[in-house]
Amino acid sequence: MKRVAVFCGSSIGFDSVYANDAKKLGLYFSQNNIGLVYGGGKIGMMGAIADIILENKGEVIGVIPNLLRHEEVAHNDITQMIVTKKMSKRKVKISKMVDGYIALAGGFGTLDEIFEALTLGQLGIENKPIGILNTKGFFNHILQQLDVMVKEGFLKQNNRDMILVSEGIDELVQKMNNYKAPKMNKVVNTVASK
Repeated sequence: MKRVAVFCGSSIGFDSVYANDAKKLGLYFSQNNIGLVYGGGKIGMMGAIADIILENKGEVIGVIPNLLRHEEVAHNDITQMIVTKKMSKRKVKISKMVDGYIALAGGFGTLDEIFEALTLGQLGIENKPIGILNTKGFFNHILQQLDVMVKEGFLKQNNRDMILVSEGIDELVQKMNNYKAPKMNKVVNTVASK
């Protein structure tokens, strides 16, 4: 993987363990020549990972929609900042630039972005690895809900298995490097022919 999108909070959280893991991931990226593509902010978890990569002379590309440019406090010192007109354009731009996705602790935006990546994988539009760095079990309840979806017949197990989870960075990146996308079934046309 040459570039990875990292989805994470614009807040830092109450426990320093989250920012520490963001910094460790940034250091890992720097040491392994992996470029970061992210939301473009200089605050919260986003700022923590971007700053450590920049300190270690790594590549940091921010993609920020114009409407959030003022609210999120755009990072001015990154390698490249791309400004999009809409949130939807931001997601498309990020997906075209990366070889995989990692989610760190965050809020609604983080969940929105990682679930969109999962949906693209489920539909076979993309075949990129999607990882979750599960610091302090942050995502445990969401992962349990996905298991309920499988049990109740709303999610196929092979789609549930697309989510690569680890509490360790080395293990997570290894899983991502070894990822094989599930085989897609032929899409059935549900429109009745007349």
